[in-house]
Amino acid sequence: MSFSLRPWAMDDLESLVKFANNKNIANYMTNKYPHPYTKENGIQFIEFASKQNPQNILAIEIKGQAVGGIGIHPQDDIHCKNAELGYWLAEPFWGQGITTKAIIKMVDYSFMNFDITRIFARPFGTNSASQRVLEKAGFKLEARFEKTLFKNGEFIDELIYAIRREVNPIK
Repeated sequence: MSFSLRPWAMDDLESLVKFANNKNIANYMTNKYPHPYTKENGIQFIEFASKQNPQNILAIEIKGQAVGGIGIHPQDDIHCKNAELGYWLAEPFWGQGITTKAIIKMVDYSFMNFDITRIFARPFGTNSASQRVLEKAGFKLEARFEKTLFKNGEFIDELIYAIRREVNPIK
């Protein structure tokens, strides 16, 4: 299925709320991702996502609808050459290879537009689908932290996956 990555717009509000308001998505996100996902949450998110230049949080669009999101979050201080990747996709589109392809596109975009050498993602140990899409996109498992996350009343493992841009060493 074809898709595109593009900036979020207020016109996406209806589809954002429709697809983001899903407990099966919220279960694998940080607690900052609300459930239920309301119109007010959507407005706040779109306003936030639209502020950056270059854009670092993009909509995943299929057939004119925003059906997911993907973002790169550059770090600061001594972590300044790193960026965290986050993403979600509407449940009706799971299992079609879209997320893997979106990650590959976002990695390419990020290495071209941001002064970073490493992109990392932190899927939950219980989210095997997210682990698989990262591996298919070329990410390598760097670490597993046992029972460090607390979500929905239970402790779960946190995994760290990363991909690196080839850099020339300083001579």
